[in-house]
Amino acid sequence: MNEALFTANNVWMLFSTVLVFVMHLGFASLEAGFVQKKNTVNILFKNAMIIAIGLLTYYFCGFNLMYPGTNPGGFFAFGGFGLSMPEGTAGAIDYAGGGYTYWTDFIFQAMFAATAATIVSGAVAERIKLDAYLIFAAIFVAVFYPITGFWKWGGGWLETAGFYDFAGSTIVHAAGGFAALAAVILLGPRHGKYTSKGIRPIPGHSMPLAAIGVFLLWFGWFGFNGGSVLSADPVGVSLVFVTTALAAAAGAVGAFITSYALFKSHDLSMVLNGILGGLVGITAGADLMGPGEAILIGLIAGVIIPFSVVFFDKIRIDDPVGATSVHLMCGIWGTLAVGIFGAKAGLGQLWTQLYGVAAVGAFAFVTAFGLMYLLKVTIGIRVPREHEERGLDVAEHDMHAYEAPAEQTGYALSVK
Repeated sequence: MNEALFTANNVWMLFSTVLVFVMHLGFASLEAGFVQKKNTVNILFKNAMIIAIGLLTYYFCGFNLMYPGTNPGGFFAFGGFGLSMPEGTAGAIDYAGGGYTYWTDFIFQAMFAATAATIVSGAVAERIKLDAYLIFAAIFVAVFYPITGFWKWGGGWLETAGFYDFAGSTIVHAAGGFAALAAVILLGPRHGKYTSKGIRPIPGHSMPLAAIGVFLLWFGWFGFNGGSVLSADPVGVSLVFVTTALAAAAGAVGAFITSYALFKSHDLSMVLNGILGGLVGITAGADLMGPGEAILIGLIAGVIIPFSVVFFDKIRIDDPVGATSVHLMCGIWGTLAVGIFGAKAGLGQLWTQLYGVAAVGAFAFVTAFGLMYLLKVTIGIRVPREHEERGLDVAEHDMHAYEAPAEQTGYALSVK
C-alpha cells in the first residue's frame, strides 16, 4: 500500500466522520422545528446527550460487540471492553486494507451508532421522561444496535448469507425505526392528538428550523454514504455522491406530488420528509445503482412518506417528526430495492434482503419493547399530564428556548 494513498484514504474517512457528526446538528434542528415551542429545550437536550452517550458507550463495549474480530458467520461475539489499537502497522497502513487506521474505524462507526438512537428521539418527543429516554438510548447504542450491526458489517451470519446493506438502510435506519415504533406503542399518543372527532394536528413551531435540519442532514449524508465506500476511491465515492443526491431530489418530488394528490395542499413537512425518505431509501444500495435507478428508488420512497404518515395516524401511532415513516418504512423499501434494482438484482437476493430486514427488525423491536416496558414498570416512561400540557422545557429543565422573563429562566429558578 502506497503511503500517499493510505493518507488520502484516511483523511477522506475522517472528513466523512465530520460530515456524519454534522447530521446530529441536522437531527437536532429538524426535531426542534417539528415539536411545539414549549418542548424545544427538551428535544435539544436529548440530542446533545445522545451523541455524548453514544460515543462513550460505543467506546466502552459497542465497538467490540459490532467488530469483535471473532466468530465469523455467527450471531454474537465480544472482543472485550474499551479500545486497544493493534501495535505497529497492524493498526495503521495494514489495517482495513490501507483504507484507514484503527482509530478512524472507531470514530466513524461511533457516529453511526449514535444516529440510530437519535431516530427514536423524535418519535417519542413531547411526552417521554428524560431519564427513561437516556437510559433507553444508552443501552440501545451500547448493546442492541452493535449486535445486529455485527450480523452484517462485523462478519456475522447475515454477511455470510449474502445480505447487502451498503450504509445502513436496515442496520441503522430501519433498526432505529423499529425501536421507535416499539417505544411509541408503549408510550401512547400525546394528549389531545386523537379525539372522538378525529385526528387533531399538533404542528411544529418552526418550519425554518426543520428545513435547516433537513439540509444539514442531506449535507451530512454525503459522508454517511460516501464514507461507507471505506476509502477515497474516486469512482466509488463520486458514484455514491450522485446516487445519494438524485435519490434525495426524487424523494422530494415524490412526496410533493403524492401529498398534493392526497391533501390538496403544498405541505412542506411532507417534502422535507420526502427528501429524508429518498436518502434513507438509497442508503442500502448507493454503490450498486445507476442514476436512473437511484431516482426511481428515491421517487418511490417519497411516495411512501404521505401514505405512511396517514397510515400510522389511522392506527393512532403518534410520531411528531415522522421517524417511523422516514426511517422504518423507507429503510425497509431501500433494503428490498437492492434485490429489485442494480448490480445485485434478482429473486434470490430479494429473498435474502427480505429475511435480513425481518431478522434485524424483529430483534430491534423485541429488545426495544422489552427494555421500554421494563422502564415503564419501574421508573415510568411518561411525564405527568400537567407537565405535558405545561411543556417539558419548564417542567424538566426550568428554562425556555426563547425569550422569557428573568424570573422564569433556569438560572433564576435555581437560585430562588
